[in-house]
Amino acid sequence: MKVLLSASKTTARPPADRQYTLFGRPELQSLGAAGPTLIDDLEHFGVSPDPRAWDFLAIALGVVAADEGCNREISPDGWTRQIELQVALNDPTFWQSQKALLERLLQFLTGDIWNLTLTGGGIGLPKPTKKHIRKSEEDSVCLLSGGADSLTGAIDVGALGKKPLLVSQVSDGDKDHQTAFAKAIFGDGHHLQLNHNISSPVVAERSQRSRSILFVAYGVLGATVLERYKTGQTVTFYVPENGFISLNVPLTPLRLGTLSTRTTHPYYMGLVSTLLKNAGLRISIENPFQFKTKGELFAQCQNQALLKSLVCSSTSCGRYKRMAYRHCGRCVPCLIRRAALLSAKIPDTTTYVYKDLSIDDEHHKQFDDVKSACYAVHQVKTQSLNKWVGGSLSSTQLGDIKPYNDLLRRGILESETFLKSVGAM
Repeated sequence: MKVLLSASKTTARPPADRQYTLFGRPELQSLGAAGPTLIDDLEHFGVSPDPRAWDFLAIALGVVAADEGCNREISPDGWTRQIELQVALNDPTFWQSQKALLERLLQFLTGDIWNLTLTGGGIGLPKPTKKHIRKSEEDSVCLLSGGADSLTGAIDVGALGKKPLLVSQVSDGDKDHQTAFAKAIFGDGHHLQLNHNISSPVVAERSQRSRSILFVAYGVLGATVLERYKTGQTVTFYVPENGFISLNVPLTPLRLGTLSTRTTHPYYMGLVSTLLKNAGLRISIENPFQFKTKGELFAQCQNQALLKSLVCSSTSCGRYKRMAYRHCGRCVPCLIRRAALLSAKIPDTTTYVYKDLSIDDEHHKQFDDVKSACYAVHQVKTQSLNKWVGGSLSSTQLGDIKPYNDLLRRGILESETFLKSVGAM
């Protein structure tokens, strides 16, 4: 599948299976759009990023557009796609030199085979007027998704005395939560909300394994607009996610492809860090929760009162939109959320569509995610952690895997305690 992103609002050369207008709105219905409002949004916010951070954002938009625009079901195995992606950039010579690293990074992230062509003809940087230039006094960047982990991460970063710029991807049902969280933690004026507004000319692929590269690109962009960065200093970029989900070991052998994401996997984040270093971008990526379970990060949050007042309005559910902006209560993210709140002794006031998992039917106790979680607990309890983990942890990728094994064991224990408490096992 050939996918092309360029400045063209009409037809583009060479022809491709999917074509998108980059940072603009197409004039033909056959073309998709990627980031049509981002230039205006950044100019309105009063910032202009480093040129390589801007090109990295263009690449990330291209990756997500290609991911959404290429359906997996047409591939020979129903999952692995071969994607030829061409993106127009301002510094194609440098980025083409990173082609092999980018393709390896993307293959690990999405499970597909990527072939990148990075050409000239890129769109220029946002240029806010002098009266709208923002003085960015923050000292770091922290992602704020609207989820519980990033909420806790932002609270903890603030407790350390840091003053981060909070960066969010606007998504359905989360925009107001993001705004409320940012204001509650740091007050007004320290929150950058962006929206890729990618529209595909075809029915979108729902697996969407590539989204994290766009969140990273937003954070990288945010780091380069800070005064700290512009004066030659390194900026820390916090990507908070609990280590159990970060590793995301498949709960059963059948969940290797479609149901296991790698959005903050430490190997993937290491590849991103290498890419940023090669690009000369002075940004240090850190996941402060890499070796904490979700229950542990809740229990150890540095401002318990603030966390307890906000956490149950955060979003965790993998089917949140499909459930009319409610938590289903039975998908893997919901199960881990519920287990974590129980472990941290935080009253769970979240509304769950399927709350009582003791009901022995296909919607509750026999639902696939619930059964898979019970299977993982049973495997660890009756056989061994290594039997369950299998080949999911690689010492070649991670180095010493003992800390990761210890983390997984604690995460499984949290799940076991919860599943037993609700009568699911």
